[in-house]
Amino acid sequence: MQFQLLSLFVIQILSRVGAELFTSNAHLQTALFAEKDIADLLKDYVKQEEARLENIKKLAEDFESHANKGLSDISSYLGNPVNAFLLIKRFTLDWDKNVSPVISNGTWDNMFQELQQARTDLPTFDDLKGAASALMRLQDTYQLDTSKVAHGNLAGIKSPILSEDECYELGRLAYNDGDFYHTSLWMEQALNKRKTGMQRAGEDGDKRCADFLDYLAFSYFKMGNVPQALDLTNELLSIDPYHERATNNKRYFEAMMADESQKGKFSKEQSRKEYQANRDEYRNSNEFLNYEALCRGEDTQPLKDADKFTCRYVTNNHPLLILQPAKEETMHLDPWLVVYHNVLSDEEIDTIKRLATPRLNRATVQNAKTGALETANYRISKSAWLRNDESEIIKHINDRMQAITGLEMDTAEELQIANYGLGGHYEPHFDFARKEEKDAFKSLGTGNRIATFLNYLSDVEAGGATVFPYIGLKLFPKKGNAAFWYNLHRNGDGIYNTRHAACPVLVGTKWVANKWIHERGQEFRRQCGLDPDE
Repeated sequence: MQFQLLSLFVIQILSRVGAELFTSNAHLQTALFAEKDIADLLKDYVKQEEARLENIKKLAEDFESHANKGLSDISSYLGNPVNAFLLIKRFTLDWDKNVSPVISNGTWDNMFQELQQARTDLPTFDDLKGAASALMRLQDTYQLDTSKVAHGNLAGIKSPILSEDECYELGRLAYNDGDFYHTSLWMEQALNKRKTGMQRAGEDGDKRCADFLDYLAFSYFKMGNVPQALDLTNELLSIDPYHERATNNKRYFEAMMADESQKGKFSKEQSRKEYQANRDEYRNSNEFLNYEALCRGEDTQPLKDADKFTCRYVTNNHPLLILQPAKEETMHLDPWLVVYHNVLSDEEIDTIKRLATPRLNRATVQNAKTGALETANYRISKSAWLRNDESEIIKHINDRMQAITGLEMDTAEELQIANYGLGGHYEPHFDFARKEEKDAFKSLGTGNRIATFLNYLSDVEAGGATVFPYIGLKLFPKKGNAAFWYNLHRNGDGIYNTRHAACPVLVGTKWVANKWIHERGQEFRRQCGLDPDE
């Protein structure tokens, strides 16, 4: 833009002193003054470019410092959901605000295009919205105090402190999604941080506070807390007495408060109640509430027959287990569910991750009616499938699972590797297909999923448990361990108490390897009983 203005300026000067300058010294004198003006303009342009280059240098140093900090321990850094959110924010909101104005210049078009091309591998605004949604999911599931999160305390784990603007952006993202409960939580943090900073500086209310109050008042109104909405509106008007929307809202809120039919409906707890009411029916169900409680590590019910649980070595008279028996720990008897300790070595886990990482894609679920694979908001992870013939190590792992379970693996599904990142989860579900889901595994031709062998490929710093809401069982990931359970009774009916979920990852990264074992091939390995109801 500056270069274009410079060109236009030169053209205008030349048009004025244009023809036959040599015939008049006066005209030549004008040209000398014009030349001086051009020189001054070019010097000013150089100064601006030098200042811009200095800013670009600072940007480069900031990017390098930030990248080095994250790359020094990628798993730990990206395992923190606040770090992940802020990283995405850097390349979405902050990019347009801090980077584009510095580097977008006519003389830098080529570099700018190269940078824009590089951005194709960086997060998008959809990623930003997803990261914000994940943070709020973690807030709900783990009942995190918003103030503590904003001040760098993530369930007792040190985390980046969020600025006033970052709290505001989280609130605004929630607002745009129609989530007024979380809007209020984050706008309150933005307002508190603003007020605290102003008190230190000895300043009074300002336009920024008015913006926060505007969002807050409307959010409380939408949640049914009209008294709080009115108080916030009055505070807004004390800062900006001529705020048109606030003035109109105040009259409306006062009319509602004066309405006899509305009295008694407002209370301090109304906001939370309204939030609970606005959650869909399933998220207010006992199953979902139990799921969230188990994710937090709470006990929802005593484990039945816990005094009969055992630990033992298992060989199954199999050559692979004679010298190195499987270490089996009973976690539940009915349904029978066990954990095998130290099933996978670090070398095997590293191989699995290395093979799976390049082909990770958004995990899908099967449509109950059509059997088609599709993405869903209740399953947030990325997955890949590894075949037996891809690596001798994968074959050895499958052989070991066959030795431990005594079940045929040739008809099982390929090893599914799943990676749960920021807020990654999979809400309560069955691994087997119900009777009405006749086409769920039709394309495989191997019958229903008779059992599940779930390998944990990583430890998780916080969250990420596998929970069973109907039996009150919670299994926290431990690298190298595996959980095993049957999904079907011997007569082929589903075991409904095996309904389970993968809790959101609070801090860390969760890797698992699923092996779903099917009915075909098990006829002589897990035989039907004499009782049809068994």
